[in-house]
Amino acid sequence: MVKKGGDDVSIRTSLSERLFNGCNIAFFIFFGLVTLLPFVNLTAKSLSSEAAVVSGSVNLWPVGFQLGTYQYVLEDAMFLTSLGNSVLLAVVGTALGLFVTTITAYPLSRLRLRGRKWLLLMFVFTMLFSGGLIPMYLLMQALGLVNTMPALFLPAAINVFNLLIIKNYFEALPDSLEESAKIDGASNVRTLFRIMLPLSLPVMATIALFFAVYFWNDYFTAMIYITNQDLKPLQLFLKELLVSSSSEFLKDNVDAALNTTPQSIQAASILLATLPILLVYPFLQKYFVKGVLVGSVKG
Repeated sequence: MVKKGGDDVSIRTSLSERLFNGCNIAFFIFFGLVTLLPFVNLTAKSLSSEAAVVSGSVNLWPVGFQLGTYQYVLEDAMFLTSLGNSVLLAVVGTALGLFVTTITAYPLSRLRLRGRKWLLLMFVFTMLFSGGLIPMYLLMQALGLVNTMPALFLPAAINVFNLLIIKNYFEALPDSLEESAKIDGASNVRTLFRIMLPLSLPVMATIALFFAVYFWNDYFTAMIYITNQDLKPLQLFLKELLVSSSSEFLKDNVDAALNTTPQSIQAASILLATLPILLVYPFLQKYFVKGVLVGSVKG
């Protein structure tokens, strides 16, 4: 119902429109439920008894409910160490990436910057071409960064896609804000941190989420540069856990008294590794869509 000229005007939809909307809603509900099925299955396996998991009778709900799986995972020193490494990597990598990307994007958003087009071309070029894995490894080795945490976040400190989104967002802000700051004697750095950034919370939250998800889910970088068990992040731990032999894993790691299986351990580990990102996302969701849309309008 819409008010027009003080009167309530009812907007009626045709039968075909209602049918189309109903089909869309039904499709997305079905698609959402299908997407949740793997998580439901993993949850059921992680809470089911050894006999039920081995017999393959676990589908969407636990059979022979038990919590020994989570007890084992949460008491596993390697899991806790890798979890701490991932938390540290996500926090430090996100903070550094957001800082470096922001201070790079701001000058590139100013039309008065000399050589701006050529600088942008150089950044975009890196989206299409790279030096390759072997030169990057040799560089890390020469810098003494192999088997160190900085090797996991320094190469990703600037993501060109994120850089362009922030740059476009800054370009969409009124030029009068910067002009007023200059009249008041503010420097470029003060203008950025006191005026531009407080007005850019949506895009900053969006890019922070992009960085956090990337650092949390990345295992390939750690697989290349990290061999020290104490420095491996959680995703690399899960990768090694999933590809390990079930019999060897059961023999070396699982106490039969816990009434659990390697499959249950894997399921519980995956769910616990997914939980932190699921908890963070709702706090940033309100900024997410706005930040992406506004940041991608110009440029």
